[in-house]
Amino acid sequence: MTTATTRHSDRRVSPVFLGIMAVTAVTGWATWTGFAAQPGVAVFLFVTAAWIVSLCLHEYAHARTALHSGDISVGGKGYLTLNPLKYTHALLSIVLPVIFVIMGGIGLPGGAVFIERGRIQGRWKHSLISAAGPLTNVLFAVACTAPFWLHALDGVPRDFRFALAFLALLQVTAALLNFLPVPGLDGYGVIEPWLSYSVRRQVEPFAQFGLLFVFALLWVPSVNTVFFDVIDAILRSLGIDGFDSYCGQELYRFWQGTNEFCQVSP
Repeated sequence: MTTATTRHSDRRVSPVFLGIMAVTAVTGWATWTGFAAQPGVAVFLFVTAAWIVSLCLHEYAHARTALHSGDISVGGKGYLTLNPLKYTHALLSIVLPVIFVIMGGIGLPGGAVFIERGRIQGRWKHSLISAAGPLTNVLFAVACTAPFWLHALDGVPRDFRFALAFLALLQVTAALLNFLPVPGLDGYGVIEPWLSYSVRRQVEPFAQFGLLFVFALLWVPSVNTVFFDVIDAILRSLGIDGFDSYCGQELYRFWQGTNEFCQVSP
């Protein structure tokens, strides 16, 4: 099997990732219990750490799927350790996504693991490798929204509920953006194996600009409105209303002060 050629150390979970998980757990507990003197600080750290965890899992899903599809090189590159510092573009995969969360509340798609596609045979395998990352965001969103669509919010503290709603919003935006069939994004990677060679060659030079093109479009008011209307519709189908996600983002931006609108749950 392909996994037999990877060393055990290549698959050992990184202490860096375990540290991020520990921060997520501690700040999640502080948010739940109200232990922190400033709830917004705890929510900020909890959501940011959980968001980084999801980014690591996103890239891990790409790498793990590639490993089982034939690319045994991913182990030696450190991709199976969940260590964000091993990514080929740590800036694009970790730093920029966190900055975009802070600035605009958008789950920025990353693009960090280098897959040796020549080792992989079969178009379905190539498509699945590309789809594995955003599918991880989908699963993360389902997990975050479970208390909402299961109607299991009794006993869940208000601040923790807000934090989960905002984290779910980030996962949904990341999944939706990643699945767009735009060169440079995972959605294009899903359909690329099924395109003709000439089409792929013509599109290839634009791949590095795909993400910039998407975010330029999001600055257009009409496009932005449609995009977030779709996000809102998805969140509502998962049991989250606009109040929870809005207040989650407001609480996350603790440096802007407390919004009185969010002080009392509806």
